[in-house]
Amino acid sequence: MNFLELTRHRSSVRRYAAKPVPREVIDRCLEAARLAPSACNSQPWSFIVIDNSEILGKLADEAFSGIYKMNSFTRQAAVLIAVVTERSVYSALLGGYLRGTQYSLIDIGIACEHLVLQATEEGLGSCWIGWFNERAVKKFLRLPRNVKVDIMISLGYPQQGEERQKTRKNLDQIRRYYNEC
Repeated sequence: MNFLELTRHRSSVRRYAAKPVPREVIDRCLEAARLAPSACNSQPWSFIVIDNSEILGKLADEAFSGIYKMNSFTRQAAVLIAVVTERSVYSALLGGYLRGTQYSLIDIGIACEHLVLQATEEGLGSCWIGWFNERAVKKFLRLPRNVKVDIMISLGYPQQGEERQKTRKNLDQIRRYYNEC
């Protein structure tokens, strides 16, 4: 696929086939994330991969119950990835403070998009998840309280018929060329 085809094909998948994802495939997705650019080359991310179905089910029960239940579809996924936001280098923190921008969130966004695009290239479906019980996830994964898990990503082979048509604004609605001096 060329890049535009890949981006057209990638969409959030919420129904997965009961088929494991080989670790080599997961590692290629993580390699794509690893290669992402970041402010001052901070690379403020780490990825905790859960690909054991029993452990994944227990984590999904903790992370996606109660008010987070809308994302309980993750229980069907073959893989859950907890994206840990690590500390940025000082120059990125300082620049972010002066600009009022949290560059680490932009950085993990870029890395995670690389990850899900590679997943699409591998024939996997994925879904970004920002609505989950972070406290329960950190407790389950035995992470310190001061660590931040901002994103979780589900991965797996999509069920037949899962692909949907994208609805996006057209280019004229989002593009503006500036031609004044």
